[in-house]
Amino acid sequence: MKPNSINITPITKETTSDRDSGDFAVCWIKDEVEHVVIDGAEYCDVSNSIFFLHPKHKWKIKKKDSSTSVGYILDLANEVLDNPLLSNLHINKVRLFSTDEIPLFKLSPGIEKRTQAILEMIDELLGSQLNHKDDAIISLLNTFFVYCDGQCNIKSIVSNNNSRANVVYQFKKLVDKRVCEHHEVSEYANLLNITPKYLNECVKEVLLVSSKSIIIEQLLMRARHALKFSNKTAKEISFELGFSSPDYFSSFFKTHTGITPTALRKS
Repeated sequence: MKPNSINITPITKETTSDRDSGDFAVCWIKDEVEHVVIDGAEYCDVSNSIFFLHPKHKWKIKKKDSSTSVGYILDLANEVLDNPLLSNLHINKVRLFSTDEIPLFKLSPGIEKRTQAILEMIDELLGSQLNHKDDAIISLLNTFFVYCDGQCNIKSIVSNNNSRANVVYQFKKLVDKRVCEHHEVSEYANLLNITPKYLNECVKEVLLVSSKSIIIEQLLMRARHALKFSNKTAKEISFELGFSSPDYFSSFFKTHTGITPTALRKS
């Protein structure tokens, strides 16, 4: 990567956009922010939120009086989003960095903690001289965007009269909520009172991926986090995620990641 193609800044004071940078900005806000102003529009309820801001937008974050950091601003040059590992993510395909509507994601407490941990690691790596740090940073960005995609409110960035987009929105909400109970596309189709074929058509049209891949990615995301950040056994994790046996969970994980749950935990 070119120098300064990625920058991350803790939010410790009132912060405004740099109109001359040409960078895309991801603003993660934890708390203690009075409001965010974007192109003259004021957003007040912004705790545990993420904004994706195109370079054309002018924005300002008004912070409450405190010396502590209340989030991060992640600046990304266009070349970063074009990285092969990131370029095919839904975050690009649904155009979260929009020149028109600005998607605001409210994060659940569990996702908020993971988001903070990832951004802190990126901040630490950017200030280091470690070998292969660029690869590590891109990998962390990929993980960060996958979490964001899991929170993606498609309805906020597509026309409300697009019935297929609304089907995908409802499908993703169900997957986020019930993936530990339901692993099959047909189960979600039944919950939505539509056919599996129609659900697949909708997801393919809106996200350019299959319905099954959405379910698989959500399971893998939760499995990776539990393996890395909890003391639960692989057996406990497998049953929590709704797998019929630890062996099936291990086979599923290795098929889609190339390594076993045990190997990931040791890495």
